[in-house]
Amino acid sequence: TPVSALLHAVAVVKAGVFTILKVAVYLFGIDLIAELAVADWLAGLAALTIVLASLVAMTRDNLKARLAYSTISQLSYIILGAMLGVAAGVVGGGLHIAMHAFGKITLFFCAGAIMVAAHKTRVSELDGLGRRMPLTMIAFMVGALSIIGLPPFGGTWSKWLLVQGTLDNGIWLLTAALLVSSLLNVMYLLVIPVRAFFREPPADQEGEGGEAPMASLLAIGVAVTGCLLLFFLPDPIHQLVAGVLR
Repeated sequence: TPVSALLHAVAVVKAGVFTILKVAVYLFGIDLIAELAVADWLAGLAALTIVLASLVAMTRDNLKARLAYSTISQLSYIILGAMLGVAAGVVGGGLHIAMHAFGKITLFFCAGAIMVAAHKTRVSELDGLGRRMPLTMIAFMVGALSIIGLPPFGGTWSKWLLVQGTLDNGIWLLTAALLVSSLLNVMYLLVIPVRAFFREPPADQEGEGGEAPMASLLAIGVAVTGCLLLFFLPDPIHQLVAGVLR
């Protein structure tokens, strides 16, 4: 849980990409980055990491491991944005720090709730779990949709700006990498609530257990609310990030 959510969504792993983004903007500037050949290579490496980490995530049955590889992929979006050398890419990368944080916190909180209430840690064990834990699995779906970048959730704006940045940059392979990655996100994240709601539970577990504790549901609810608010009220964060380019 909560510790994994802190590490993957807010604290440790975000520090590195935040530093890279600040160095790119304040030390080099996007005009210089746009002229550096090495920036194109770094953007290509980030795009490759985005796709490969998504492919690895698809193979992981352990739920937290799947989410961890998803984090590797999502953080590479931010590096890609920093290396595009265009305003839309930098703003999209900065926005993605916040958008990914709320989506991934939601997913890790749900994983913790599943472990506490159902004692399950593997994706293959989640068949039919949506009947026992509907609120948790609906929240998981919200977090997944935000990570994928579908409305009405916050990840929509950052991914849109990142795609726009790759188009402005003119390297269509980077655009393709983002689109392929979003499709892979669908395949390794949405399969979890689909299994939970549309597959039959094992015969020996049917009717067992119930929802997560109220404290867990309240924490999940706050994270879900953040995913929604970032879609409908993105301007404060957008203005904050865009301000660094002025």
